[in-house]
Amino acid sequence: MFADFRPADRDGPVILGLDVPVAGMYQPQPLPEPAMTAHVDQYTVSVDRHLVAGHTSRLTLTVSRHGVPVTDLQAYLGAHGHLIALRAGDLTYLHVHPQQTYVAGPATSFDVEVPTAGAYRLFLDFAHNGAVRTAQFSATAS
Repeated sequence: MFADFRPADRDGPVILGLDVPVAGMYQPQPLPEPAMTAHVDQYTVSVDRHLVAGHTSRLTLTVSRHGVPVTDLQAYLGAHGHLIALRAGDLTYLHVHPQQTYVAGPATSFDVEVPTAGAYRLFLDFAHNGAVRTAQFSATAS
């Protein structure tokens, strides 16, 4: 369970988390190597820059299909993309909305502020041709 809010007496957001134990074997797997592109179905998604810990990093993600820019992304949950970042180790969770709410592609920008240096897994949800797809990236914040 997570809560994401901004108290009136603080400059930045506060994220609270709670570990939830589940039955079964826990077998963590290493993250894939960091990459600037991801492939999902017939789509290629590229990211234009790296994360910088403790600072806002404007990441622009561009979607193409068969090498052709996708300019008709569909709104999904009120935006043309949602970006999730999970920190390796403790799974600190960030949910980031795009800067341009009504841009239908191919490029969508997100202002991402990761709290610490280290490995992160990024998930971009986008909708096209009536289906939601998730592109996955590994990234290292410096």
